[in-house]
Amino acid sequence: MNINNDEKILHTEYSEIMQKSYIDYAMSVIISRALPDVRDGLKPVQRRTLYDMYELGIRYDRPYRKCARIVGDTMGKYHPHGDSSIYEALVVMAQDFKKGLPLVDGHGNFGSIEGDGAAAMRYTEARLARVTQEAFLTDLDKNVVDFMPNFDETEKEPSVLPVRIPNLLVNGSDGIAVGMATSIPPHNLGEVIDGVKAYMANSQITTKELMHYIKGPDFPTGGIVTNKDELVQIYETGQGKIRLRGKVSVEKGKGGRERLVISEIPYTMIGANIGKFLNDVYALVESKKTTDIVDISNQSSKEGIRIVLELRKNADTNQLINMLYKKTRLEDTFGVNMLAVADGRPETLGLKSIIEYFLDFQFEIATRKYRTLLAKELEKKEIQEGLIKACDVIDLIIEILRGSQNLKQAKDCLVNGITEGIRFKTKASQKAAARLHFTERQASAILEMRLYKLIGLEIKALMSEHEQTQKNIASYEDILENHASMSKVIQKELDQIKKAYARPRRTAVENAAQAVYEEKKLEEMEVVFLMDRFGYCKCIDLSTYERNREAADTENKYILRCMNTDKIAIFTDTGRMHLLKVMDIPFGRFRDKGTPADNLCNYDSAGERMIYIAPLGTLRTSRLLFASARGYLKIVNGSEFDVIKRTIAATKLMDDDQVIAILPADSGKNVLLQTKGGVFLRFSLDEVPEKKKGAIGVRGIRLSDGDTLEAACLIANPSEDTITYKDKVIAASRIRLSKRDTKGTKLRL
Repeated sequence: MNINNDEKILHTEYSEIMQKSYIDYAMSVIISRALPDVRDGLKPVQRRTLYDMYELGIRYDRPYRKCARIVGDTMGKYHPHGDSSIYEALVVMAQDFKKGLPLVDGHGNFGSIEGDGAAAMRYTEARLARVTQEAFLTDLDKNVVDFMPNFDETEKEPSVLPVRIPNLLVNGSDGIAVGMATSIPPHNLGEVIDGVKAYMANSQITTKELMHYIKGPDFPTGGIVTNKDELVQIYETGQGKIRLRGKVSVEKGKGGRERLVISEIPYTMIGANIGKFLNDVYALVESKKTTDIVDISNQSSKEGIRIVLELRKNADTNQLINMLYKKTRLEDTFGVNMLAVADGRPETLGLKSIIEYFLDFQFEIATRKYRTLLAKELEKKEIQEGLIKACDVIDLIIEILRGSQNLKQAKDCLVNGITEGIRFKTKASQKAAARLHFTERQASAILEMRLYKLIGLEIKALMSEHEQTQKNIASYEDILENHASMSKVIQKELDQIKKAYARPRRTAVENAAQAVYEEKKLEEMEVVFLMDRFGYCKCIDLSTYERNREAADTENKYILRCMNTDKIAIFTDTGRMHLLKVMDIPFGRFRDKGTPADNLCNYDSAGERMIYIAPLGTLRTSRLLFASARGYLKIVNGSEFDVIKRTIAATKLMDDDQVIAILPADSGKNVLLQTKGGVFLRFSLDEVPEKKKGAIGVRGIRLSDGDTLEAACLIANPSEDTITYKDKVIAASRIRLSKRDTKGTKLRL
């Protein structure tokens, strides 16, 4: 056997491997996927998508391209993950209701504020927005950022984009990593730029002073921030909760009626939460929490949000608005956690820290940019000086070129003054050639120069260009050497972006009082609960029931009189009890269909069967007799079922057992049991002990092999009461009184 001595077996604890692997995975998700970089405010998938569009030439002034092409190219070159994550990032960057400054110009169905998804990527098209091209992707050719290999080292991608605005603040960000999450609200571009300039003027500025410029979040959906005084603390620490309200106005309608119009919504209501808000309003109307709303309509369109609530005459609009704030998501909170990747690690940042990191990045970009530009201008200057010098001795240069045998010989003469092997017309020319001392670049430029450059106007243009080059060099050196000069350049660029792309603030920031809404106390009244054999239930008032008593008794399986503040207890064969609030049951007319009990509580009509129903109010003062298929009995005090939970275990059952009967224990003196095999047993109720609901109980009858208990009832007067078995009426007195836990008697019919 050949053994490779270079190979070694390392023994490592499994827990250590798991720990290291999990930490590596967590850091990969945090740094490379879920959190934005504080410098450009972009997550890797966003950065790669924008750079790929730039590389594909999908600029703002060029035709749209299919999103499928963009997604496929990004996935193949830079982002080796699912196409859905890339397309979702692309869609969000194009949605003006999610981004304060959309970075992608979308063409087609990119979703709606009401939660409609975007069309498939094969249908939609996109291109870079103008601001993205001008403020995110310029100067990539000037070595302003580092490039790194892509996942398979076949391409190069920027580690960060040279973004000229504090994008982390302007567009915000949200993401869930491993053990941490980020949630940064969007802000107003003009205000943020003013804040950056204020910090540049005074780096000791406080967060409170910065907020004279940056008033607070500016959500694309508008709305009202109601806790202005708390914003300073939130921006100081980078964490907190912002209270948001929708904008509600009162309009006059027909016949003296008024209507509430919601024209702006909290940012958190974007998507499915608009539908949830409408459902919440419907629920308030159905549950009689308010009778002021007579109609609800969502008239929103591409022009904006417009949700209209038509009110009855003389409605209390202030009370109703406060109720909407309290009972629906028209007032909501936005959790702020300004977490971003700074210097390669996740960090919770305050407002001032974000601006500080941004400016450090801007000075780094500017330094690298102007160093590159300066190097190019110095190179141009060198070449221009060589050409100007060459114009003065052009006759000599032509003589050198004509007398040289090859290009190398001519170049050596221009650079080093070597005249050997070159034929000159005169000795004076040879001596002059020996004094030439051009640089390598100058010599190459002279040898490549075309003859038309010797025209007088061209020489004049060259002199003018040389003067401009010298001015540029002086300007670039000044910018690189003086911090104040570089600051002016950065501020000038910020001012240009502000002038081109800033817009008025949409979200109002104020200190608003808490919405005060006092619920009207429910008027307690007695109602009648009806449930038909299909499980549909409803409530009607007593007078309606009395008028329709005969039809109600015929058509319904359960009829209970209870208070409208009570609960209905539903016991099932699985041993569970479900509580149903009477207030949740539709209250209306006798001929209304009702609502399935499945929709109102946890009862599952497909997996369990109702055994007994009673109002919780009467249950508290009663006792219940439980009987199971395996012959077990017990009495439970009804107060044990007075619980808060909607579903509990009403009794404990053995394996393969089920509840077959639940009876009010005070409705008889004798217990009568009947098995599936036709065996009957009657004994005194006093022999059944009272147990807790968590107990199995005691054996009521001894069952033969294969037999089960089928029915149980309570007998109040054996000499008068009867039972029905196989369609025959049997007097209870025919079954002699015995003891519990005996075999019973089989009757001959």
